[in-house]
Amino acid sequence: MNINNKLMKQIDETRYLTAENAWRYRTIMRFFFHQYEKMKYWLNKEEIYSELKNHTEFNDYSIDQLKQELDTLISWKNLEAIQNTAKVSTAEEFKNKQFRYQMSEFSVEIERLTLRLENLHIENSSLEPSLLERIQSELKKLPNMVDIHLKDVGMWWGDLNNDFKRLNQNSQDYLRELYSVRAEELMKTDGFLLYKDRLINYLRDFIKGLQHHSASIENIINNLQNEDIKIILNKVFEYEKSIPRLEFENIDVDIYENINGRWDNIKKWFTGNESESTRLLNLTNEIIRKITRYASLIIESRNSYANRKEEYKKLAELFMKSKTIEDAHLLSSLTFGIFNMKHIKGEVIRETESINSSIWEEEPYLYTIKPRTRYYREKSYRTPINNNIERKKAMFEMIINIRKEEKKIINQYINGCVIDFAELPQITSSVRITLLKWLSLALISSDHIGKTEDGQVYIVIKLNDRCILKSEDGILEMPHYMISFVR
Repeated sequence: MNINNKLMKQIDETRYLTAENAWRYRTIMRFFFHQYEKMKYWLNKEEIYSELKNHTEFNDYSIDQLKQELDTLISWKNLEAIQNTAKVSTAEEFKNKQFRYQMSEFSVEIERLTLRLENLHIENSSLEPSLLERIQSELKKLPNMVDIHLKDVGMWWGDLNNDFKRLNQNSQDYLRELYSVRAEELMKTDGFLLYKDRLINYLRDFIKGLQHHSASIENIINNLQNEDIKIILNKVFEYEKSIPRLEFENIDVDIYENINGRWDNIKKWFTGNESESTRLLNLTNEIIRKITRYASLIIESRNSYANRKEEYKKLAELFMKSKTIEDAHLLSSLTFGIFNMKHIKGEVIRETESINSSIWEEEPYLYTIKPRTRYYREKSYRTPINNNIERKKAMFEMIINIRKEEKKIINQYINGCVIDFAELPQITSSVRITLLKWLSLALISSDHIGKTEDGQVYIVIKLNDRCILKSEDGILEMPHYMISFVR
């Protein structure tokens, strides 16, 4: 963000919106704006006063009050005044200074903004894939603009920026509505189900257009030559500079920065991993997921309520048909179970996992209950440490012999420091397990290097075809790998 004098400057022209008599100031400015739209730019106070007196709110309003408030609006730079000397016939009339009034440029834009704010709930935004198609078409014309006349380049630039501005603003406003508190409340109502399918289909159509055109636009922008872009932006600058303006100060720098800033915004919107088009796509997908989630919750709550209602009615009928209180007790025990029951938990080792096995068919479980006192301690027994040296030694020798035997067998399949899985004959299951273990250990490393149990380093090489590994317990189809041992 660039903080400059324009940003830090106070906007005096908006004071009439929040002044003490804002309703009178706003009415005057709205009348000026309606006349401005009819291309009647200059008004005198008699015309303004005549219009105001047509409304009951201004029954007690005097022309002196109007003159005072017009002067106030002039001091706030909302109006510009010029002395009307066309009908002056005497010196006295010239001294009274009959003025004509005109809206300033700031006031015109402020009134346009207030009108849009007043009708914000009516003016709905939208997601239009056609704008993406038009932007793509305009960007395809960019290389041809190098040799085109300035006026045509200016018209092309205006069309491109207008389409991009509409796309950016409409998408932001539409998604803001879907993420608002009001939208969240509507999505939780039953009436939303009727609207759900239309909204999801609308969003999916936009996603299809966005996925199709944004990738093409990104490809077009990335393939553009920097020299062509520079020449065309300079042409746009020359065209904008050639338009006569009533500003006497030097604004060439502002125009040039504005043009380059707009082009940078278009590039950032469509290109890069964190582009606005990618972000818009993710947000739209998230909204579809949210809509589907809310709809499923509504349907589930409806079904749950309906099913439970029928169950309760059926249960009530069964209780009504009970002839005695004992029958009602039996039905209650089947329906609700035992009241005030106590559960005893324990780590019971069952002899069967069958759910149909009754508790009476299984062996009893004995549980020793310990006293719940503070001073209770279990009796400890002294046990000597067993000498397991001989057993450990025998186990160690057995493992070493197994490793030697495996190494001896595997060495039979090494051909020139390489084990080729495609050339292996039928092997035993132990050899297959060892080879696949070496293969998996190397593949999980980034450089595909592993080490055997005896410290031998090897590299796994993957070829493009597939091979068959035959062993005594089956046939395995797998990618073609080679294990190459490092000397």
